[in-house]
Amino acid sequence: MSYVTLDRILREHAAKDDSLRRELEADNRPVRSSADQLTDGELLTKLGSLGFDLDRRAVEELCERALSVEDAASPLVDEWNARNSGRGGFDPDWIWICLLALWERWWPDRACMELLDDKMQAGYDHQEHNDVVACAMTWLEAWADVLRLCNATGIRSIDEFDETFPLTQSLFNWIGDIEMELWNAGIGNREFLTARIDFCAEAMRRFPSEDQLLTESLRQALAETWFEIGESARADELFESWLTADPQWGWGWIAWSDCYRGSTKAPPIEPGRAEELLRRGYAIPGVRDRADIADRLMLLCEDSGRPSEAREWESKRRQLRNVAVPSLSAGRHPAGGKVGRNAPCPCGSGKKYKKCCGSPLLRP
Repeated sequence: MSYVTLDRILREHAAKDDSLRRELEADNRPVRSSADQLTDGELLTKLGSLGFDLDRRAVEELCERALSVEDAASPLVDEWNARNSGRGGFDPDWIWICLLALWERWWPDRACMELLDDKMQAGYDHQEHNDVVACAMTWLEAWADVLRLCNATGIRSIDEFDETFPLTQSLFNWIGDIEMELWNAGIGNREFLTARIDFCAEAMRRFPSEDQLLTESLRQALAETWFEIGESARADELFESWLTADPQWGWGWIAWSDCYRGSTKAPPIEPGRAEELLRRGYAIPGVRDRADIADRLMLLCEDSGRPSEAREWESKRRQLRNVAVPSLSAGRHPAGGKVGRNAPCPCGSGKKYKKCCGSPLLRP
């Protein structure tokens, strides 16, 4: 776990726990905010008191080849520990705190792990306040930092990135979050849909051998966004190519069908085409998530006024799942009633159902 993550956890706990806050104050333990009121000169003086006579040029030389403040601070921390063997205390914490504060003030546009972590967390703060545009913009800046760090290190896998840069959030989880937030922001601004296309395409290019579920989710997001901006032929081409290569991708058939069900804003809305795609998928031997395909067919039959057929598909779905109640991913809420893919999610998250409990990433 990185210094910045530990510091963030400590500050969050102290904000909720008065006894912990008083303990930190009594111990005079520094945290990142301890540097906020110090001038640049005072930060350099603090480093000097620890035995490091540095000016701006020396700090820049220390940081210019580093990809994190932790890496830049490491030789200084090692030197301090060698000079003060067995002394203990919190003085070494001041080293990375001072360097991080100076990096943030002097080179805010230079990518580093700690500033990337800040941007990711700032996006989650915007998300909690339902400011989807601010969240999307902040996370696009963070994604640009991710790419710069990948370029600098030659990283080609998400696991390698997470191991090299131990952030508060794993890159694996965050990629799914940014994809969804770009969709939410894109509902009111087409530029974010274009950004979502670029993001998904680049994530798939950068990390070509990732977890199957993540790859499938990015493919679904990419194709549905092309459909959303009116490029249905491009979406069809992508789905056709992926499902030719992997015809057993059940949620691929569902996602393709959903485009024609009117789950996006853009035309065409063709229920017949949607049903045809679902039936094609259902007929594939060994198709994954066949129960979910049956559920979509049940909903289509309900929507088109064919209750007897709907009951037949519901029976098939129940047999496949071997459960008595529908799952959230099947388009219903346990309390009863059909939930539209673009309706607010019944769980109360404030997101669209298709991007929350109805997401294939969250299906049981």
